[in-house]
Amino acid sequence: MQKAERITLARKRLASILAAHGVATARTLEQKISDAGPNNQRIDPHILTTVRNAMIEEGEIVRSPQSGVPWFHLGNASPQITAARLAALLPIYKEFNHGNVSKRVGQTLEIAVYRALMDTEAEFYGRIKDLDQHDDDILYPKEEPPQHIGKLSLPGDQRLDFLVRHPSAGMLAVECKNVREWLYPEQRELVEPLGKALLLNAVPVIIARRIPFVTFKLFNACGIVFHQTYNQVVPNSIAALAQRVKHKDLLGYHDLRIGNQPDVRLVKFIGTNLPGVADDARARFDANRDLLEAYALGDMTYQEFAGRLRRRLAGQNEDGDDEDGDDENYDYWDE
Repeated sequence: MQKAERITLARKRLASILAAHGVATARTLEQKISDAGPNNQRIDPHILTTVRNAMIEEGEIVRSPQSGVPWFHLGNASPQITAARLAALLPIYKEFNHGNVSKRVGQTLEIAVYRALMDTEAEFYGRIKDLDQHDDDILYPKEEPPQHIGKLSLPGDQRLDFLVRHPSAGMLAVECKNVREWLYPEQRELVEPLGKALLLNAVPVIIARRIPFVTFKLFNACGIVFHQTYNQVVPNSIAALAQRVKHKDLLGYHDLRIGNQPDVRLVKFIGTNLPGVADDARARFDANRDLLEAYALGDMTYQEFAGRLRRRLAGQNEDGDDEDGDDENYDYWDE
């Protein structure tokens, strides 16, 4: 699909979803447009955001902050209907994103990964304690992995979720991101774990709900290993809340999965796929570490990093401009 076609489709789907839903957050719009529907009707979030912002400028969509969160509705929407929908949705949104709940949601994916690691013979560091001692209505204590590997160390109180030792590729730095957002190249949730992995010379492994094509293509070339869960896992203790959050007429997060047991895909990734790709990932990581380090540690902009990496992979002069003169247009690589 050409860019102009995607933009047209994004406008159509945004208008349609907001007309049906009344009011929605960016995460609900992404769920209904980027995650759901026929494959040829899905629009990735970076395009959706660009089009949504243009529609706001044109007055077709209104951005209305509520409790510190932007909500969106059509410019011609009935104020009474908008107010009624906000009254129905805001309490659920606040409850699901409450600090205590969100911390337990974050730990749920860590527990699933920990259980998958426990099914292997791998040497790993990082342990979730007392899983059999109480329910998941409170956080489980975590024994964090070490902050240092030999003379390499992390500053302050920085930690990785897990460190896994591979027999030939060395240390793997596993980070779990159980968030709604798709992880784009410039997001803190992606850049920060890359920086920590680099400081320990550990191959980064990112486990998250959704990884857009641009992130995979760019960072996989640098040796980062990704696994998409396609679900946001949530504690058993909020099962009733999760059912309301999932409802298509409420927040619409239909992909929520209840419980901290790893699914078949995660078990296979941890036990089979990750060990199998680790050596190749280490080779790419070592070959492109200079660029990755300059970017992740803040010494190089994303645009320069992406441009230099693309030219390096193409065998071109990294210090030169691209042949098409489009060196400034590296917001995201096309699919």
